[in-house]
Amino acid sequence: MGVALIIIALIVVLLIVFVIAAYNGMVRSRNKVDEAWSGIDVQLKRRHDLIPNLVESVKGYAAHERETFQAVTDARARAMGASGPAAAGAAEGLLSQALGRLFAVAEAYPQLRATENFQQLQNELTNTEDQISAARRIYNGNVQSYNSSIQVFPNSIIAGMGGFTRREFFEIEDAGDREPVKVDFSTAPSVAAPAEPSEPPASPGTPTEPGTTPAPEG
Repeated sequence: MGVALIIIALIVVLLIVFVIAAYNGMVRSRNKVDEAWSGIDVQLKRRHDLIPNLVESVKGYAAHERETFQAVTDARARAMGASGPAAAGAAEGLLSQALGRLFAVAEAYPQLRATENFQQLQNELTNTEDQISAARRIYNGNVQSYNSSIQVFPNSIIAGMGGFTRREFFEIEDAGDREPVKVDFSTAPSVAAPAEPSEPPASPGTPTEPGTTPAPEG
């Protein structure tokens, strides 16, 4: 009887140790997700802060492009108001598309692209985009690890009792539109080559077929 009680006590102790270790591991994993999201949030705010200055620099050369400027402004406002990684990713994708149209407008003004202010803003925005991409990879990796840890058995039981829930991935939709649109006016339109005659013209002195009268010369 005493041996059985000892075995039961050991099992209970091991179970408690396992539960504590699993719980603490999920807490650490969740904290990594939150920390990684903070890194993305910092870069997104930096991106949002750069956009008004970028719009103003382009507006100085293309004030008539009001629709493009308004689209960027509206997309920026939606991105700033987005809540959660999934909503933020969708909003940032729309903002990227609007920025692509803005850079397409800037391509038509070489003097604008040559200014130090525009080049600096463009470089800062490009660097911020790179930082967002790096932070996104870290965040999504942590989310993958965390979601897996709370879904496997028996961690899923502990996660349910501890209030651990799945986290959303952060993916910017239409990522291909993140790059500025390049407009090339250097390619000249192709001109169709003249059609070759079906038969070469008869050369002087070519004999005519029998039964035909040669045309008089001169």
